[in-house]
Amino acid sequence: MGESGKGARRRASARTPLSRERVIRTAMAVADDKGSTAALTMRAIAEPLGVEAMSLYHHVTGREDILDGLVDAVFDEIDVPPQDTDWKSAMHHRANSTRAALKRHPWAIGLMCSRSQPGPATLRHHDAVLGALRAGGFSVPMTAHAVSLIDSYLYGFVLQELSLPFRGAAELDEVASAILRDMPADTHPHLTELATEHVLKTGYDYADEFTFGLTLVLDALHPDETAST
Repeated sequence: MGESGKGARRRASARTPLSRERVIRTAMAVADDKGSTAALTMRAIAEPLGVEAMSLYHHVTGREDILDGLVDAVFDEIDVPPQDTDWKSAMHHRANSTRAALKRHPWAIGLMCSRSQPGPATLRHHDAVLGALRAGGFSVPMTAHAVSLIDSYLYGFVLQELSLPFRGAAELDEVASAILRDMPADTHPHLTELATEHVLKTGYDYADEFTFGLTLVLDALHPDETAST
C-alpha cells in the first residue's frame, strides 16, 4: 500500500518553498485547531510544514515574531471602514467585520492590542479607523475617546459571546429550557420572565444584542466643533 495521506501531504508541503507568510498562516491554523496560542511551539508549526523547527528561523526570529505576525494576519482579514459612507455606517461595518474575524480566531482577542511592533495590516487598519472618525467631524481627542469606547464594547461582547454555553438558537433553547426546568419553582420570577417572554420567543437571536449595543454606543458619540474640516 502507498504512504498515508498525512505523509503525502507533509511531503507535498515540504516541496512548497517556505516563506514568512506560510509560517504565519500555518501558525494561525495550529492556533485555530488548538484554540490557543499556548500550543504554538516552533516544532508544532514546523510539523505540518514538513520541515525541521530550525528551518523556521530563516523566516521568523522566534515566537514573539510569530505572535506579531498572527495579529497582523487577523487585522488583514478585517475590513477597513468604507470611505463612501457616513462615519456611523463605517463603524458598524468595521465592527461587524472585526467580530466575524475574532469568532474565527477566538485566541486572538487577548493579542489584538498587545503587540509593540504592529505590522502593515495593523497600522493600515488603525489609520483607516481614525481617518473615518476624523472625516466624520471628530476632533483628535474625541477620536481617541470614540475608538476606546467602541473597541471596549466590541472586544468585550465577543469575549462574552465566545464563553456562552450555546451556539445558535437550537442550543440556546435547550440550555434555557434546562435552566428553567431545574430552577426551584417561583423563586426567580425575573429570570423566568426574561427566558419565557424574550429568550425563548421564536426568532430570538443573541447576535441581535450586538447590533443593539453597538448602535447605542455609536448614538452616544458625536462629532465636536473643534474638529478639523
